[in-house]
Amino acid sequence: MMAKNLEATINVTTASESFSVSLPPIAELPFPVKSIGGNESVRQCHGVLYDAALVVPTVLFVLYLVVHSKKNLTKLCNGRSYIMISYYALLWLACVLNLAWCSLQGWQCSAGKEVAWNLLSLFTVAAMLYLEISLMAFLLQESYASGLETLARTFIISGIIVGVDMLLKVIYVFGFGFPLFIDVDSTHRMKWGFWIIHELLLTAVYGFILFVHFSKWREKLPSRPAFYHYVVVMFVVSAVAFFGCALAGTGAAFGIWLYNLTVICYHSLYLPLLYATFLADFFQEENFLLDNAYYSEMKDAGFFDADWE
Repeated sequence: MMAKNLEATINVTTASESFSVSLPPIAELPFPVKSIGGNESVRQCHGVLYDAALVVPTVLFVLYLVVHSKKNLTKLCNGRSYIMISYYALLWLACVLNLAWCSLQGWQCSAGKEVAWNLLSLFTVAAMLYLEISLMAFLLQESYASGLETLARTFIISGIIVGVDMLLKVIYVFGFGFPLFIDVDSTHRMKWGFWIIHELLLTAVYGFILFVHFSKWREKLPSRPAFYHYVVVMFVVSAVAFFGCALAGTGAAFGIWLYNLTVICYHSLYLPLLYATFLADFFQEENFLLDNAYYSEMKDAGFFDADWE
């Protein structure tokens, strides 16, 4: 938006003469300015510390993947595990989108960037959610017909869930104009209502997995301790995010701060956590000439107790 120049002229009249004083032109601000009364919505950037907390861990993790990419690709080619190849590709896609999302936070404060920011946020969150849901669904499968068959079924189910989630977000953002991904009008009840439901569902899923872990159906779940550490972390993050959204919906500043903290944790630490929990063992294994199914890899890593030869 091109700034407009405003020129003010002051007419001064005295007892003996009158004269005019012209002030220099003033550039009109391209963004809304907060009024003294605080009634107008203001689009604010979070600041350098917020951006650094997002960008630095994300860049470091991407650099780690780049440094180890040659070795990882060699193991993937030799191991020929289509499941590991699929999840490694999904990890890279999510990392690239997340790096762009973390690096372009300034788009929230730029006029004319709303659509681009909403699209970037939409696809970034969708990629990370798809990776999160598909991996959990794959690990919780009870049918072991074949690796590729289970992988295909998992991807289809996860795609449907994420597709519905994306459709709702598109309707909210582009249909109704709700600022789901833009930090403006922080007391928007429909915005926080959507995120409350979203985080509540995630909290319920991870809470249910923890419940099953301590029930008589425990043997149906993966037995690897790292799996439950991952579930506990995600349950805590989802629960805190839900609590923050609930407080933010009432206009509490602490709720907004708490939700922003969970956003930082999720976008900067989730992908490294997922890699360390589920993928790192495969790439660290020296003997990577395994069967062409990830079930064998997970069995060797101790994910399952059941004998499914």
